Amino acid sequence: MSKDNSRELLLVFLPLPEPKEAIDFIRQQFSTIEVAFFEIPPGTLELTDDIIPSDLLQRVTIMTTAFGIVPHPDQTPQLKYLHTFSAGVDHLINHPIFRDTNIRMSTSSGIHGPPIAEWVVMNWLAYSRMYPRILEASSQHRWLTLKEVSQWGVDDNVGQTVGILGYGSIGRQVARVASGLGMRVLVYTAQPRLTAESRKDTGFIIPGTGDPDGLIPEAWYSGRDRSSLHSFLAQGLDHLVVSLPLNTGTTNLIGKEELDIISAHCKSTTQRPFLTNISRGKVLDQDALLTALQSGALGGAALDVTDPEPLPVEHPLWEQPNVNIGSHMSAFGKRYWARSLEILRLNLARIREGQELINEYHRC
Repeated sequence: MSKDNSRELLLVFLPLPEPKEAIDFIRQQFSTIEVAFFEIPPGTLELTDDIIPSDLLQRVTIMTTAFGIVPHPDQTPQLKYLHTFSAGVDHLINHPIFRDTNIRMSTSSGIHGPPIAEWVVMNWLAYSRMYPRILEASSQHRWLTLKEVSQWGVDDNVGQTVGILGYGSIGRQVARVASGLGMRVLVYTAQPRLTAESRKDTGFIIPGTGDPDGLIPEAWYSGRDRSSLHSFLAQGLDHLVVSLPLNTGTTNLIGKEELDIISAHCKSTTQRPFLTNISRGKVLDQDALLTALQSGALGGAALDVTDPEPLPVEHPLWEQPNVNIGSHMSAFGKRYWARSLEILRLNLARIREGQELINEYHRC
């Protein structure tokens, strides 16, 4: 490994084998940057000398971070740019490197849309097509009759209304797929999006995905107050998809009152509303959600995230037959790391050219 201290040093580390093709692409494009990869032990919480040598940490100028593993600023005195493999930074806001420095940061927002949207729709279809019952019959080698399938209330999603709470890259890809199924799409954002320009997606976009120009929603709702949110939830939703960042304003945003509004205004005569949470567990009041599921106010839920994580083995949500729990894995797939490193690669070129970063996180 080169030790030319005049070169930039990029450190990439993961608790997984090296995504070699993506990293080699960076090496080939940026000959002035030395790139070092480390496969760190699963469960690593901090970067000690036995994981990454301290002399490299002292020299590093560019670094990636995964699963909240971040060095203390004293360990990396020359660090100028930090790229995170996650879309959000809520797990970093109390860390000294975030709180006490001005190191530039970028996120991987934009890469999660395709896998998460497919996870969302997979759960919708399993619910509407009664797929668990079909699998059960198949495991029993039992040929179903038209009469019993008719009694299940099997349905399709054409004409159903999905409300998407938060319209970032994930919400936009959910909207794209939902629209392809023939569903109506309504969205809710904190800030009003009254102009065509304000509705555009300005982050990283995987080609052929999402809603770059914001043209899919039939209607946009906005606000930071309960009355605005309640107006949105009262629009006759068959599905609510929660796709929000976690902050003080979104913690416990959806509770008993909100779930009651969704249930009371659902227009379907065959199925109750279905809730999907792919944001953070703390956005939902889980006790209120459990009550709504048990009472029939909601027909089902898909929870990729919970509070806490992992969800305790004795938690009653595990026993709910109309709940699918995803273990916070909906975003992952074999292309995840390469897509994130593509954002890093693009940003290295932008730094060289003096341009703004893609997905740069601006501290308040």
